[in-house]
Amino acid sequence: MTIDFIRYLDAKRFIDDRSLNRHVWQTLVSLLDERHTGPLRILELGAGIGTMLDRFKEWRLYDGQILYHGVDQQNTEVARQRFSDGTRTGDRVTARFTEADVFAFAAETQDQWDLLVAHAFLDLVHIPEVLPDLFNLLRPGGLFYFTLTFDGVTALEPPVDPELDKRIVDLYHRSMDTRIINGKPSGDSRAGRHLLHHLREADAVIEAAGGSDWVVMAGPNGVYQGDEAYFLQHILHFFDEALRGQIDAGTLDGWLTARQRQINEGTLIYIAHQIDVVGTRG
Repeated sequence: MTIDFIRYLDAKRFIDDRSLNRHVWQTLVSLLDERHTGPLRILELGAGIGTMLDRFKEWRLYDGQILYHGVDQQNTEVARQRFSDGTRTGDRVTARFTEADVFAFAAETQDQWDLLVAHAFLDLVHIPEVLPDLFNLLRPGGLFYFTLTFDGVTALEPPVDPELDKRIVDLYHRSMDTRIINGKPSGDSRAGRHLLHHLREADAVIEAAGGSDWVVMAGPNGVYQGDEAYFLQHILHFFDEALRGQIDAGTLDGWLTARQRQINEGTLIYIAHQIDVVGTRG
């Protein structure tokens, strides 16, 4: 199977839409309404193809002018094309996208933003180390909106082999806990719950937090909505990528084939537990 990450991000958008915690979202909207006047400066780390900016517009995050800057190591060309070479006028939104390592960008920029966004991002980094640098990007009293941070539960139903299923999921989570990038820890399979503690340790004020689980399953007609079947195929790719060499190849291939068959038949149910949080920089 040829893997298309852009297609995965596009398919994921609609799953994220229904998964994002609406209480946390509404708290963010209310805080901006109560506290902010004038243009709203937003920085998003790991912006991907700009789907969060779509959401800000469609869900009416803020009624005033929005000055948005998205940073990602890749995919920014797609984002620029989607948003008319980086800008949109006439709808109170101006967007820029920068292709860069987000932490190199954070170290070099002198700007401070009103709202910092990290979507499905913080479980890929070592939170205690990066949090001070992230908060330096916010003006005093600025808001953060950290969403879909993975928190330790992956479920695939129906079972293929209960013992093997558990072993594979455990190894998958362990791959997050032991991930090293550039010689540094870069992941945590329970990042969501740990994030809440780390935020308090950093003197941040948590205004609201809640679950934002992915629940992906076929409809009553046995067909997945939109491009969700492809999304599930990409999830299997993540398992393959993480576990290849960690488990017997024939065993892994057999398990992946069985799960792919379930996708084809419209029977695979996939659940991942995640946490959203909105708060104020201390």
